[in-house]
Amino acid sequence: MSTLSFDLPKGNRRSLKTVILYTPAVASKMIYPAITLSLILLAAQTYGECYDPPAFFPAKSSTYRDSSILNDAFKDITAGLGRLIAHSEFDTSSFSVEVTTSTNSLWELHHTARDKDPVRSGAEKVSGESVYRIASITKAFTVLAIIQQHVAGNLSIDDTIDQYLDLRGDIQWSDITLRTVATQLSGIPRDFAMSDLLYGVPDPVSLGLPPVTDEGVPKCDSPCSGDGKPSGKPSYEATYVGSEAEIVILEHQFRSTRARLAECMESSSFIKPDDSVAVLPRDQNYWDWEGGVQRPTGGLYSTSTDMSKFLRHVLTTYNTLSPQLNWFNPGSYSESLSSYYGMPWEIYRTSSILPSTLRPITFVTKGGSLPGYFTYIIMAPEYDLGITIFTAGPQNLLNLIREAVTVPLLCAAEETAQQDLHVRYTGSFAAAAPLNSTIVLAQSDRMGLYIDFFVSNSTVILDAWQDPLSLLTQGRPFRIQLVPTISYREDGAGRKGEVWRGMVINRC
Repeated sequence: MSTLSFDLPKGNRRSLKTVILYTPAVASKMIYPAITLSLILLAAQTYGECYDPPAFFPAKSSTYRDSSILNDAFKDITAGLGRLIAHSEFDTSSFSVEVTTSTNSLWELHHTARDKDPVRSGAEKVSGESVYRIASITKAFTVLAIIQQHVAGNLSIDDTIDQYLDLRGDIQWSDITLRTVATQLSGIPRDFAMSDLLYGVPDPVSLGLPPVTDEGVPKCDSPCSGDGKPSGKPSYEATYVGSEAEIVILEHQFRSTRARLAECMESSSFIKPDDSVAVLPRDQNYWDWEGGVQRPTGGLYSTSTDMSKFLRHVLTTYNTLSPQLNWFNPGSYSESLSSYYGMPWEIYRTSSILPSTLRPITFVTKGGSLPGYFTYIIMAPEYDLGITIFTAGPQNLLNLIREAVTVPLLCAAEETAQQDLHVRYTGSFAAAAPLNSTIVLAQSDRMGLYIDFFVSNSTVILDAWQDPLSLLTQGRPFRIQLVPTISYREDGAGRKGEVWRGMVINRC
């Protein structure tokens, strides 16, 4: 426990909205020498019946890097993946896995297939510089290009796509915007050139489908006739699409944006690299598939090292790219209670990972698949963590790696962050005499940071506020949970501190 002087408004026992805590003596314990606690005790929207709100600012990269808990987790993950890949069913599989924060990489692991194509073996040893097809993860770059052009004033993300294309047919193009396309709300049917059932089963008639032939089937990458039918009304229901509108719009319009990204991601390109750096599966694969006009939705070649650079950029800027949007916010619902569509993210929330709390973790993800390549990127913004998983070979390896990495990693990150929270913030902070004011900040794995005891001008706050808050709390015991706002404030003396919000939460 540590002691810290603080100022409170004198002569006003009810003025609790802002408390500035500071001291040069213990500034080293904190991110900044001051912390601002905004205690919004009377706002009904801050009241929680019985749940665990966000608990902390993301830990610094240096905290993660120096954490024995996280280092032990990485050792366990490495051992677990070693046991997994040792199974003979994965003899033809290669993979790359990397974990990064918004500032630097924390860990990586690569595996080279034991059974490779003897004629075309690709990279001798898989590393962070080895190249995979990343498939639909490409859409994240395409959407970023749209957002950057929106910020530059060259277009609006809410422009309708008929402003850029002369389209016809039964689809309501004038009701479809760039935003609705990116968030799977366009109603445009997917897979205009691939995955027809005619080619997916040996005998479609046995499934009750009428006999068909190749006669009348449109040629791949030929001009669109507009005869296709919509899969749904625009903005009505989310349906995964192949982003066909983006294909046509962006293929010729945003090469400069992609070129700027390529300046930072030297090994990423829409052009097939040399086999000497390629991760080539033994069986059928799409390494040589050029993609044509479909490149903006699935054509990129990239490395795990380059993808970590991209994740660092996204984790740093997702809420500052444009005043009009937070790039990680959902744009539409899926059919599940806990999953959503973003631009172009697949977003999942689960409360089943952390052992000490039901606080949900949000995963902002994008998956990709082409024959021979199955890839996934995952961001956990509350923890400032990004994960890249690239696989080449059988499809079932990807999900096994994802489970083996994410659960122990997030549990270790949670434990590290809670320990950091305890060390940096907990303590008893008293005002200088003769003012009788003291606040005690405590921490637990379930509740995070909370006010354990608070006296302001000789008034015991938690007791004094029982009656005023009784309509909200229904007379039940409550706690004041401190929730980070990820913002900062100066106290007038040039000292910059974190702003935390006080929330009244019923004790469970």
